[in-house]
This record gives sequence, structure tokens and C-alpha cells, in this order.
Amino acid sequence: MLVKKSAAIAGPAVNTAIKNNSVTKVVGKITEGGGQHMGGFKAPQLPPPVVRPVATSSSKPVVEKQITRKNEETRPEPMDTTPAGEMPDATQQQHSGTGVDDNQQAQQKPAKKVWTLSNFDIGRPLGRGKFGNVYLAREKETKFVIALKVLFKKQVHAQGIEHQVRREIEIQSHLRHPNILRMYGYFHDESRIYLILEYAPGGTLFKEQQQQPGKRFPENRCAIYVYSLVSALIYLHERNVIHRDIKPENLLLGHGGELKIADFGWSVHEPTSSRTTLCGTLDYLSPEMVQGQPHTKTVDLWSLGVLAYELVCGKAPFLATTYEETYRKIMKVQYTVPPDVTKAASHLISRLLVKDPANRMPLENVAVHPWIQLHVDKK
Repeated sequence: MLVKKSAAIAGPAVNTAIKNNSVTKVVGKITEGGGQHMGGFKAPQLPPPVVRPVATSSSKPVVEKQITRKNEETRPEPMDTTPAGEMPDATQQQHSGTGVDDNQQAQQKPAKKVWTLSNFDIGRPLGRGKFGNVYLAREKETKFVIALKVLFKKQVHAQGIEHQVRREIEIQSHLRHPNILRMYGYFHDESRIYLILEYAPGGTLFKEQQQQPGKRFPENRCAIYVYSLVSALIYLHERNVIHRDIKPENLLLGHGGELKIADFGWSVHEPTSSRTTLCGTLDYLSPEMVQGQPHTKTVDLWSLGVLAYELVCGKAPFLATTYEETYRKIMKVQYTVPPDVTKAASHLISRLLVKDPANRMPLENVAVHPWIQLHVDKK
């Protein structure tokens, strides 16, 4: 993972996160050893702003084969922290309110914006990882708050994961779903790659889980998280994208506490073939992946079952003291559900943690399972 499990894209209220007198001028620090330029790439333009209607009485507001193991006082400027689906484009904002008609404005379209680090105020670190860091940041002209993921090219090259980073950008930048973290764009300089990501102030689901009594969520909350994840996975699978690394550390919480899938470093776009790569997190590996057999989208169904168990029970179902014991438990699908877990929750888990991939409950059936129906209001 590019960000350790303790590294959350989270923090206190945004208006106190970046202050004028404490905005870290790390432009020089981050880019030490090289100026900004676009190298051989051309950074894509960020999406245009969402036009929000005025409120009225009727309007509603891969290192391959690498496995990880679970364990372990000046007032600041106002910042736009609205959980919008699009990042405002400052060049387009400059044309508003000028009295220029639409036709003339269309003829005066600005050139595509090329992003550099100088476009952003950099705030506090949100997380640190093996290949780089994540910072709270703000686009200077629009005051739009984002999370800036900074990857070190030397580390990426040394580990031979250039294809993994490229895959993460190619996949995530094209996804548009309320339960999937947005990637607004990217740019790079001589020594670093920068990913412009949606800011999720709630942090990781893992961090939130550690703060719960017994590290367990109430079942109604678990059902809501599972249902949100199912919705996102249906969207991904319809586009032939397999995530392959579903776990609490890769799930973030947005402004309203909504679940968002993040970190697509292990994801693949496989419309016609299956995969044999051993990847992801040990406790979440499916039996076919443990055996090195070809795998398909059904690996995400297994991970969904592991996640449901962990959220309800407070630990991973196949947790053991050694790798070998964990592998053995996975292959035998050997786990125990605590007696205080409801039968409905246990049934759903048992229909997902199935050794034969073909017999795992389809996502569409999970969405209408009695346990989900009992707790989720779909209005």
C-alpha cells in the first residue's frame, strides 16, 4: 500500500487545518532537487465545476507477490470544503459575471490548465507511506480543498511498480460514483508524481473501527457500510474493474460519514481474462488467490465477506499467529462467528465466504439480503 493503515486522509475541521500563519510552504521542500515541469506527460485538465442551483423552497439542497499482514492566530482564509463531485476550474470561474454572452464565452475558451505544485497551498500531512506521503492541500484560486498524494519516483522505480501507479491513475481517474474516492487529475516534476484526490475528512474506516467498543460497529451501521460497498462494487464490476484489495484501511469516510473506496493500486481492468497475481492483504486473500489459481471479480465477493465479518466481530475471520495457519484457515474456510451476532448477519457472511467462487452470493443478491433490508433505508 502506498499509505500505511495508520495513515488516514483525515483530520480535524478543515478551517483549522490550514491557517495562513501555519500553511506549510513545502513547495520547496517537496520539490527539492528539481523544478516543476511536465516531462514527457501532459497532465489532464480537471473537470469543470458543478453548477449548483440556488436554493428555493422546492430544491433539495503492484509489487507483485508482496503480501502485507494486518496487526497490528490569524483567522484562516475561507475554504471550499463542499463535498462536490467536481473540482472547480479557476480559469472558468474568472469568466463568470463579466456580462459576456454564452456564444462569445464559448469562443474564448481558455487553454487546458496544466497543473503544477505552485497552484496549491500545502497543509499538514495526512498520511505517510513507503512510496510517498499524502497532504491536505488547497487550490489557490478557488480555495477548493483536496488531498495531494505525493509519490517519490525513485522509490516507485526501485520497486518496479511504475505499472501499478499508472494503472491506479488510469482506473481511478475515470470512475464517478458517490462511494468511490474521486481522482481529479495528476501532474509530476523531476522527482515526484502528484495525484489530486478528493479529501475525505472522516479518515479510514479502520481508524474509526479502532475507536469503537470492542473494535466492533453496531450491526445497523455495518449493514449500511456493506450496502454502500456493494453499490460501488456493482459499478466497478459493470466496468470490468476488480479492486482486489478491499479492507478497512482502503475505505474512507466522507463529509457525511459515507463510505468511499480508495487506493486502486492493486486494481485491474480485465474485461476478458482472469488473473493469477498474488496480491492484496493476507487476511483478505481468497482461496483461489492463496493457491495461485486464476481469479475473477468474485475475489471482491470474498473480500466483502471478510470485511462484513470484521466490522461485525471486531477482527478478521482467519486471523492467526502465523502465515501458515492463516493460509490453512482460508483454505478450509475455518472461522467462528460469536454467539451475539445475529443469524441474518451470520447467514450473509456464510454466503460470501464460500470456497468455490461460482457459489458466492452475487452482489445484486447481497443488496436485497434480509440483513441489509432490515437496516438500510433506501429512500
